[in-house]
Amino acid sequence: MEAFISFFETMPSWQKLVWIFICLSFSWILEAGIPLIKMEYEKLKHAGVNLIFLATSLTINVLFGLMTVGVFAWCAGQGFGLLNWISLPLWAELLIGVMLLDFVAQYMAHVSLHKVSFMWKFHMVHHSDTHVDATTGTRHHPGDYVFREIFALLAIVIGGIPFAYYIFYRILTVFFTYFSHANYALPAGLDKALSLLFITPNMHKFHHHFERPWTDTNYGNIFSLWDRAFGTMVYDDPRQVVYGLDVLDDSLTQDVAYQFKVPFDKSIKTDY
Repeated sequence: MEAFISFFETMPSWQKLVWIFICLSFSWILEAGIPLIKMEYEKLKHAGVNLIFLATSLTINVLFGLMTVGVFAWCAGQGFGLLNWISLPLWAELLIGVMLLDFVAQYMAHVSLHKVSFMWKFHMVHHSDTHVDATTGTRHHPGDYVFREIFALLAIVIGGIPFAYYIFYRILTVFFTYFSHANYALPAGLDKALSLLFITPNMHKFHHHFERPWTDTNYGNIFSLWDRAFGTMVYDDPRQVVYGLDVLDDSLTQDVAYQFKVPFDKSIKTDY
């Protein structure tokens, strides 16, 4: 187990980028072979737009990475945080760390992005995609991504989470992000079984419906436990979902300049 943890502690950046490429490529292969919905769109152009947002997220990630070095050092030096106050086997501490990060940095952050008006304006860009596929998982306005990173820092401090645990969590997050957004049809029984514990493709599609109440459900990223516990889970036929957002112009879904300006456009209404 110590060797496993050590691998993530020393994992170079190029391996993280390769992992992103592997997860995206795997999802694209499945989308081509077993699509959930046959969508008529220019897949490469669509991907190009969403990968522009990925580039901004990676840049922000590097900047926050420099900040988190100090946070990890402080937590370890001061003995601060949950994992510094308990003594459990490494596998148990790793599981607790991942679950805490998933709850705070994903579920709580995601709920806030929907419920806090000024945060929702940034998150609208993610929901504006009218052709949800694997690359939609990378479609985050820089402001949206900054909010998520702030919540991640909060989780790190609360949990006293070591750097290696955090990197392992980020690797899992990349996989589940592409997995849950990808336009492929898992066998219904398999998807239903996996959804008892994890966020599945069928589950997450409801979150991308163009109007409430479905838009405000299935907030999780890795575990479905949080949605089940807080009553925000829905499970039905994902083919009923209509992608996009009812308060935005669908014709501008691939207009990058427009999407970057969405949070600052006072003419766009929110319900909050």
